[in-house]
Amino acid sequence: MSATLYVVIGFLIIFLGTTLGSALVFFFKTSISSKLNTIFLGFAAGVMIAAAIFSLIIPSLEQGNSYFSSVLNSSSDDPLVIFLGVLPAIGGIVIGGLFLLALDHIIPHIHKNGEEEGIKSRLNKEIKFFLAVTIHNIPEGLTVGFAFGSAWASVSSNGSSVLIGPLAVAIGMAIQNFPEGATVALPFANALNSKTKGFLLGSASGIVEPIAAIIGFFLSFALIGAQPWFLAFGAGAMMYVVIEDLIPDAMANNKPHLATWSAIIGFIIMMALDVCLG
Repeated sequence: MSATLYVVIGFLIIFLGTTLGSALVFFFKTSISSKLNTIFLGFAAGVMIAAAIFSLIIPSLEQGNSYFSSVLNSSSDDPLVIFLGVLPAIGGIVIGGLFLLALDHIIPHIHKNGEEEGIKSRLNKEIKFFLAVTIHNIPEGLTVGFAFGSAWASVSSNGSSVLIGPLAVAIGMAIQNFPEGATVALPFANALNSKTKGFLLGSASGIVEPIAAIIGFFLSFALIGAQPWFLAFGAGAMMYVVIEDLIPDAMANNKPHLATWSAIIGFIIMMALDVCLG
């Protein structure tokens, strides 16, 4: 399979996951049960944590170490090289978290618990909820884009098979987007009294992911030296979403053990995808 096809499939599959999940609106009469919602949220948290660690932070640390080892013409085991190699990961994670924090303060949106953030606006609650989900889809798309952009640089020397790893990341994001699409579409279907509109809005919430993936890809590919920073940036943004929203929402239904084990299963699946395919 050509390298370009790997990228196209990777970018489309993350949107497809949201769309298929949104289609569940046609099979539920009202809304997802609190138990199933807890499973979905916990699973998504586990997938994103694993993706942040195995697909972003570890490669960021490896690339940072390799870069400074080359610059200093020293062994990768040199304490100075090890120290400097960690800095891009640290900086990227912090910047990624600050980026999501900035979006939270700028874009008007409402969380599932009713908390409103962003600048004051007259937008209705449904639109604000839509924007909340859209904001959190941005780091997922960037993650996929950064992963493909980082691997693309070595396609010419190692062949298109190096893109299998980023494709695993995209598959993981698509898997966790499936339940996410359902949790978006169902509230809209109930609020608008239309399953079709709920489906369309649920699907639309995921369109930002391939757009963000394209941006992430070209940034990472064009600025090769900054790849460790970009990878860590994606990790920081995803960790922000998990810690601020997914985990609290998963625990809000008073089913902590169910949320915990759902997260563990999601983590295992994403870890296996990354290790086995990457």
